[in-house]
Amino acid sequence: MTSVRLRLLILALTPLIVLMPLLLLLGMTRWTADYDKVLNANVGSDLKIASQYLARLLAKTGDELDAVVASVEFNSLMNSSAADRESYFDQTRVRLGLDFLYYLPDDRIAEQEEAWPVIAQAAAGQSATQIDVFAQDTLTRLSPDLAKRAVVPLIETPAAVPTTRAVENRGMVVHAASPVTIPGHRGILVGGTLLNRNLDFIDTINDLVYLNATTGGDRQGTATLFLDDVRISTNVRLFEDVRALGTRVSAEVRAGVLTEGRTWLGRAFVVNDWYISGYLPITDSFGDRVGMLYVGFLEAPFEQAKREAFLWMMAAFVAVLALSVPVFLWMARGIFSPLERMTQIMSRVGKGELSARIGPVGAKGEIGEVAHHLDSLLEQVQDRDRRLRSWNEELNQRVDQRTAELREANEKLEQTFRQLVMSEKLASIGEITAGVAHEINNPVAVILGNVDVIRQTLGDAAEPVQAELALIDKQVSRIEVIVGKLLKFAAPSDFSDYHEGIDLRPIVQDCLVLVDHQISRGDIDVICEFEDIPLVRADSGEVQQVIVNLVVNATQAMGQQGQITLHLYPETRDGVSGAALAVRDTGSGVPEDLLASVFDPFFTTKRGEGTGLGLSISQTLVQRAGGIITVRNLEPKGAEFVVWLTAA
Repeated sequence: MTSVRLRLLILALTPLIVLMPLLLLLGMTRWTADYDKVLNANVGSDLKIASQYLARLLAKTGDELDAVVASVEFNSLMNSSAADRESYFDQTRVRLGLDFLYYLPDDRIAEQEEAWPVIAQAAAGQSATQIDVFAQDTLTRLSPDLAKRAVVPLIETPAAVPTTRAVENRGMVVHAASPVTIPGHRGILVGGTLLNRNLDFIDTINDLVYLNATTGGDRQGTATLFLDDVRISTNVRLFEDVRALGTRVSAEVRAGVLTEGRTWLGRAFVVNDWYISGYLPITDSFGDRVGMLYVGFLEAPFEQAKREAFLWMMAAFVAVLALSVPVFLWMARGIFSPLERMTQIMSRVGKGELSARIGPVGAKGEIGEVAHHLDSLLEQVQDRDRRLRSWNEELNQRVDQRTAELREANEKLEQTFRQLVMSEKLASIGEITAGVAHEINNPVAVILGNVDVIRQTLGDAAEPVQAELALIDKQVSRIEVIVGKLLKFAAPSDFSDYHEGIDLRPIVQDCLVLVDHQISRGDIDVICEFEDIPLVRADSGEVQQVIVNLVVNATQAMGQQGQITLHLYPETRDGVSGAALAVRDTGSGVPEDLLASVFDPFFTTKRGEGTGLGLSISQTLVQRAGGIITVRNLEPKGAEFVVWLTAA
């Protein structure tokens, strides 16, 4: 049998020897995870700065080209000789830091309009600036030196996707075009900058993001511009003074960024070391992903800091443990013996020897008083034991009798309650079903009959409104579906709407037709961004009701002018795959103090308009399908509702 001494030691030392290391390990694990999140957040912020600089470069190029077109000097030189114009273009190209600048007259626009969306947009009268990839022959036509500068020999890189190419001769350029509408000279001014081997561009990004990169510090960072998966401009070093131009990104990063189109934030192997990295996909004027923008900093200093912190914490714990254990044993020695004696007596009493007593223990203070009181209690226990034995049999009989009575009463109560609930439910179902059949089905039949009469009466003349008549049929069918859903309350097992998965894309497109009368009242643009998504488990009619309600709310929130964006994309939450629909508007958004109440029944910010049940019902429908609906405000203005549904 385990002694009291040993049990006391275990009881006292377990928290110190076992629980504290576990807590220390848990704390260090949590700290490490939070530390990694901070590093990822830092590189995400760095990547945002780099992307903003690239966007600024695009905007600056377009603005400078527009300024040239609007200048008095340009307008006057367009009537000069070809040699004067060519000299002016060369001087302007050098002054603006461009690699090419030329005038495309109206009769030559058709040659490039189909090849480049930037040219097509300028031909329509609107300036445009995009990232584009020029083939080697295109660069050669612009300038042989430009084509030569674009060539980057490929270097075999570990973990990259295997390739048979030996050189990258395409050029990634900032491609800008501005319309020219001078009387007698209508055309397009085209200019741009080659980003291949553009070290000023990439070093500027590196200086903006990592100000201490050249002098050391916590973060020693690098920046890179990729064409496809090839480094065409970088300050990553192969050796001390050799930049890693021509090396390629790892297959894992390529798949995540170029193939899947997502932003990469995390650790990645860069040329010859591990970096905390951020990769952003770059799209050209055609909307294709043609490259990546990268920033990152060495992981090694931070890993070393984590190891040192862990070792320091372990050393501190061992020191505390070495000092605490001897002190505790010395203090506990005075109470071990009396407690062991008390434990032995209690063990004998527990075995039925009620006459056992502790007697004098020789200890002063609380332990001696406890021993005396324990003997007194044992006297009382022995006396009460005799009386309890006599009461025990009588009490058992009464308990058995009361238990049987309570069990019988409880069974009757449960049976009565079930009957009452079923009666109330059947009565409600009867009233609802009768009302629906009389009040809805009859008008629905009249509508369907009259639509058929319209078709028969108009004959071929009904063709222009055939879509509207079909829409009436569809919405009347929806009414019939709603009537059928009332019947689900009576027999839900007979009406399942989720046997097959549904595709959200056509449902969203149908909803836009339904709310077109709302959108067309003002100057509202609708942008649809549909990615490949899985089929979802939901009822199509209920999903349509939710989408219509969200689009109408967005339209009303913007008034007469704005933009609605409908974004369909795949999303996995808590390990469950699914699809999400984001409805964004450019309205005033929802007041922050009311965000938590928008899904409450009868809540509305439009007093005197509506019932305030739209979002509450939408939330109920989405949750019934096993999904989630959320809301947040956008910067600088607007709101976003996201409906997430599980994959079928």
